[in-house]
Amino acid sequence: MTMPTTLPLPRREIGRSGIPASLFSLGSWHTYDRMDFADAVAMLRQAVDRGVNLFDVGVYSAPGMPPVFTDIIFSAMVRAAGLRREDWLLSSKLWLESFGADGFRPQLENALLRVGVEHADLVILGDLRRDDLDLRDLVLDLAQLADAGLIRAWGVNNWSASSIQRLIDIAAAEGVAGPQIAQLKYSVARRAIPDGEPFARLWEQGLTLQASDCLEGGVLAGTVAGDRQIGRDPGDIRTRIIADVPAFTELAASLDVSPAQLGIAFTLTHPALTTTLFGASRIEQLHANLDAAALVDRVGATELRRLVEPFWTDRGIVDPEGP
Repeated sequence: MTMPTTLPLPRREIGRSGIPASLFSLGSWHTYDRMDFADAVAMLRQAVDRGVNLFDVGVYSAPGMPPVFTDIIFSAMVRAAGLRREDWLLSSKLWLESFGADGFRPQLENALLRVGVEHADLVILGDLRRDDLDLRDLVLDLAQLADAGLIRAWGVNNWSASSIQRLIDIAAAEGVAGPQIAQLKYSVARRAIPDGEPFARLWEQGLTLQASDCLEGGVLAGTVAGDRQIGRDPGDIRTRIIADVPAFTELAASLDVSPAQLGIAFTLTHPALTTTLFGASRIEQLHANLDAAALVDRVGATELRRLVEPFWTDRGIVDPEGP
């Protein structure tokens, strides 16, 4: 069940940065290290040929943890696929746990070294779990990285609306660029935060959305049992999401699409969306996911949101303010 299209992917601005990103972005977390290298190269080449230009490539390892090489593999994929640096945008993660007297620069330079490039087009700050940070220090440090040509824009991952507003206000007061995008869990099941009133006020100020975890680690695509690592479960609702999978699959079949395509298509209906992030480990999966955009054109955003309304699991459970 696919909806082939030859149209190139639309591009939308990352916040007010002037950087156009593809409607879909490709992630690397626990992906490329599970693939045959030749298949990964072919998938990357086809993604770019279809119009994907934004790639989320973080350093997903920490002291004391087993080494991870998916970002280094990506650097080799880029070379093997013959991509020019201007053909693609790098989105890299910066972890607050490592932010110290030297700021973000040491870990950013390490991330760039591993990917084999001189700058990141976008950096995303990881979850805010520290209460000893001065947010002004973060904003000014990121401004210095931008002035040095090491980054072009920045955003945050799963921050609360009030914390993001503080970043925006600090940046305005200091006369520097603030956050441009928020990477948030967004799916038919997890909607309370991106669709809530606190974030609506941020969207009005020009912040845009990068939807992530849109298939609940494969659960909404029908993979309810497996050993794949899945992200956190805010609200402890995953059991309820799993229980809804048969009905969700039935709805997808009635629309002549796969559950994965339905789940991905839903994210495109958010008015502040710049890009939806997903991982793909097969070329067929890549093309099927990209073709999900056709469902929104065929059914309409309003009707699509109405059809998936019964699967909104975190409504009234998760605080729309965010973490």
